[in-house]
Amino acid sequence: MKRLPHKRGFTNIFRIEYAVVNLRSLRVFDEGAEVTPKELAAAGLVSSPVKPVKVLGVGELQRPLVVRANKFSQSARKKIEAMGGRAEEI
Repeated sequence: MKRLPHKRGFTNIFRIEYAVVNLRSLRVFDEGAEVTPKELAAAGLVSSPVKPVKVLGVGELQRPLVVRANKFSQSARKKIEAMGGRAEEI
């Protein structure tokens, strides 16, 4: 009995792991560009285009973009729309 570790809690099998992207990382895209998970993977900001993407509002956006992702934080959505871009959920 002492050789086996005591396992506490549980692992949620329904948890979704998101690839996180901050707004300051989107500076590499041109004005008016359409940013999708494939473009994020091509730019090296996300490891896989298959993994769901969540955009967080850390940093400032400098140009209007059309961002398509699975989730957005409230601050990220406000900053994107304030700059004249669009935040679209996939």
